[in-house]
Amino acid sequence: MTMHIEQIYTGCLAQGAYYIESNGEVAIIDPLRETGPYLERAEKNGATIKYVLETHFHADFVSGHVDLAERTGATIVYGPNANPDFAAHIAKDGEELKLGNVTIKVLHTPGHTMESTTYLLLDEQGKPYCIFTGDTLFIGDVGRPDLAQKLGSLTKEDLAGYLYDSLHDKIMTLPDEVIVYPAHGAGSACGKNMSKETFDTLGHQKEVNYALKAASKEQFIREVTDGILPPPAYFPQNVAMNKGTIPSLDQVKEKGLRALAPDQLELIVESEGALVLDTRAPQTFKDGFVPRSINIGLPGDFAPWVGAMIPDVGHPIVVVCDEGSEDEVVTRLARVGYDNVFGYLKGGIAAWKEAGREVDTLESISAEEFADRMKAGKINVFDVRKQGEWDAEHLEGATHTSLQFLNDHLAEFSKDAENYIHCAGGYRSMIAASILKSRGYHNVIDVAAGFGAIKQTDLATTAFVCPSTIAK
Repeated sequence: MTMHIEQIYTGCLAQGAYYIESNGEVAIIDPLRETGPYLERAEKNGATIKYVLETHFHADFVSGHVDLAERTGATIVYGPNANPDFAAHIAKDGEELKLGNVTIKVLHTPGHTMESTTYLLLDEQGKPYCIFTGDTLFIGDVGRPDLAQKLGSLTKEDLAGYLYDSLHDKIMTLPDEVIVYPAHGAGSACGKNMSKETFDTLGHQKEVNYALKAASKEQFIREVTDGILPPPAYFPQNVAMNKGTIPSLDQVKEKGLRALAPDQLELIVESEGALVLDTRAPQTFKDGFVPRSINIGLPGDFAPWVGAMIPDVGHPIVVVCDEGSEDEVVTRLARVGYDNVFGYLKGGIAAWKEAGREVDTLESISAEEFADRMKAGKINVFDVRKQGEWDAEHLEGATHTSLQFLNDHLAEFSKDAENYIHCAGGYRSMIAASILKSRGYHNVIDVAAGFGAIKQTDLATTAFVCPSTIAK
């Protein structure tokens, strides 16, 4: 076999793009916004990028399809029902695209969205080898059917019905040995039960994937639509961006990588209403930051949490970060459509302090100190983990306020009494604490290392609630 298939997986977005090469011709599937990795691979191999294949209009990241096509002359391909604002080939269901010595067959698989398409790769002998399923079929799950329900009179149940038909008529009829390459893995908000594995055989998925094992269409619809959390606010904005023409990443960087002195940063905050986004690690941030900053640490699920906590992708932003990380910050913001970055604080927080500007701090205590305070008397404890984490086990007497929906529950917090906040490991709790601090809640206390560390204290024998306890 002379074809080459490479999954280019970006962990912070739980996203898989694909590089397929045969006899000097290349197809890129679902590319991220930065085109460099694809161009470099093709150039190194002396190959030409012929197609940029999109499985659907993505909601959770901004694609690099337009920029990549402009740089290479490649044809952008979508499946039926797509309506982009740029030049693209809208393929017919069953249409075959030649790529070197192999063939890519277009399988229209609506359900996640109405233009959702799976690409079946036929090898040199015309035998089905693998499928690139986008958000139609994941490892352990299927795509959520609620994102496109605002189109016409479609409901999530209608879309789940289309998804069932797509899976049973187009995908599950393929040979069991076919490899499944999805667009996302565990951690993505595009599904609810995704595996940490990033590919599998179709036959194994038929055995273990709850959605593929549903005994009927009605059961499938019930199970797939049950328990879907509301999507992050930036999802529809990313869809709109992916349908239109957007600036290249180079253009975004030209603006976002401006080095700002403290007085320049202050001016932009005042004149543009810019948000100060501090991307340093939580335990570094707490010791000193620009007042009213929001902390979302770069060493974590940075871009998805930016998308969840800053509802408008067009909101003006100025960045405070570790020296040398500016390019990575602006790139990762651009991946999810946050292009309106005005620059970064040159010299970081040290330069801010040297200029004599006001510095704020946040109290962060150890799990042991938290346990002592909890035993000493009733305190307000807020758990900002996800619903499933809370359901599995939580502190008795705590209030659950999932970080994703924090902005809708600010009234639950006290501006008089102390608010103790924890997550699983300390990353999300500092995001929550910084947001509360920026909104005028100054009595916020972060529990460093979170629930995992709390469980190691002597609270573990007295203060935890889990399903078995609740059942009694």
